[in-house]
Amino acid sequence: MKTRCLVVDDEPLARELICSYLRKLENFEIVGQCCDAIQALQMLRENQIDLIFLDIRLPRISGIELLKILKKPPKVIITTAFREHAIDCFELDVLDYLLKPFTFERFLKAINRYFEAVQGELPAPAAPPPAAQPEEAFLYVKENKKVVKILLNEILYIEGLSEYVKIFAENKKIITKTSMTQMEERLPEDCFLRIHKSYIVALKKIEAFTATSVAIPGKELPIGRSYRNIVQNALHYGGKPGVN
Repeated sequence: MKTRCLVVDDEPLARELICSYLRKLENFEIVGQCCDAIQALQMLRENQIDLIFLDIRLPRISGIELLKILKKPPKVIITTAFREHAIDCFELDVLDYLLKPFTFERFLKAINRYFEAVQGELPAPAAPPPAAQPEEAFLYVKENKKVVKILLNEILYIEGLSEYVKIFAENKKIITKTSMTQMEERLPEDCFLRIHKSYIVALKKIEAFTATSVAIPGKELPIGRSYRNIVQNALHYGGKPGVN
């Protein structure tokens, strides 16, 4: 009998990577893919699921909150770009904690832990990754036929180009097919600020600002009329409204 899997991640490229790994394994079946915990709850109600691959930072309800909601969750393997939740997750009896980006070889180690668990031979949980060496936050974007990794702390600003966006990082420029709204949703709101319908800027890269523009290294960007109050509040008070 095949192991029935559910993949829960708000990033399509991350879901596809996990699914591509699962497709290489004969005894695993992908029952569904979800972009948030609400969809995952619905899938779990309607289907028999043996194993969940679960991201932590999801819209509305986090992966950790989802695990706390479920009275009898299936086996769970965490997939995330953030180390700091490892202890919380292991206290919820997850099988493994995969830090993105992970290789197929590392993925197979997690799969082996699943087999050990269902055979009743699960050893003590692996130690959480050391907090002293935090993983730098990043995102994957698709450029032509390649999937490119971009460190968030290297991004200066992002410019909207109709159906595409252009990401200006410290040492490279990348054009990917997506909307500014979709890109804004993928970025942490305490690190990036939408200042114009065509511009998102990294808050830490802002060197100066006026009522109508912000200055970053080597570039001055306009502030859109409809964004001025939000931008002024965010910059004057050192963060976005409602963000501590």
